[in-house]
Amino acid sequence: MEKKVVLITGASSGIGKSCARIFASNNYDVIINYNKNEKSATKLKEELTSTYNVSVDAVKCDISVEDDVKNMVDFVLSKYGKIDSLINNAGISYDTLFFDKSVETFRKVIDVNLTGTFIVSKYVGEILKNQGYGSIINISSSNAINTYYPESVDYDASKAGIISLTHNLAKCLAPNIRVNCIAPGWVDTPMNKEIDDVQKEELCKNVLLNRFASADEISKVIFFVANDATYINNSVITVDGGSLC
Repeated sequence: MEKKVVLITGASSGIGKSCARIFASNNYDVIINYNKNEKSATKLKEELTSTYNVSVDAVKCDISVEDDVKNMVDFVLSKYGKIDSLINNAGISYDTLFFDKSVETFRKVIDVNLTGTFIVSKYVGEILKNQGYGSIINISSSNAINTYYPESVDYDASKAGIISLTHNLAKCLAPNIRVNCIAPGWVDTPMNKEIDDVQKEELCKNVLLNRFASADEISKVIFFVANDATYINNSVITVDGGSLC
C-alpha cells in the first residue's frame, strides 16, 4: 500500500516533533523541516526510521526565504511525487515589554510566522491543487483570538494573520483541498520553557483543565483533522483546555 506523505514545518521540536511521531506511527512518510536545530532534526529522523517502516527526510529551510521554500518543495516532489498533508507549524517569538519591542524583531516574527506560512502554502498549495486532493493545517494560537499579551504583540498579530490566511486559502483551494487552522492555548513546549512554576500556576487559574497541554495532545487533534475529519474545512479549532481569557 502506497504511503501518504506529510511535510511538517518547524518539526525539530515541540508540536512539530510530536506531529512527526504520530504521522510516522500511522504509516506516513515524513519530511521534517527545520531551520537551526539540525541536531534535533537528525536525531528525530533516526528515531522515526528505526521505529517505523517509513521514509523520513530532515530538510533545512528558512520558510521566510522563498528560494529556500521552493528548493524544499522541489526536493519533496522529486523524491515522493506528491504531498498529502502540509502542517504549517514553524514559528518564533520574542516576548518583550511593548515599548521595548523593536521594529526589527516585530518584522522578523511576522516574516517567519505569517509570511513563511504564506510562502510554504503557496508552493505546496499549487501541488495539492494539481493533484486534486490534500490537506493543509495551519497552527495559530489562542493569542490570535482571545488571549492578549502586549509582550507578544508581534506573535499575536502573526497568528491572527494565519487565521485570515486560512480562510482565504480554503476558498482558493476549494472544493478538493481542505484548509483548517488549529489554535492551541498554553502548551508545554520549548517556546514556553522560560515560564517558571509560579507563572504557570497563575496562568492555569484561567484554564478550566488547570494545566498546560502536552504537545502530544495538540498533535492528536492535528492528525485527526488531517485524516479523519473529512468534512471539516475552513475551520479554526481552539485547543486550549477551556481558557477563560
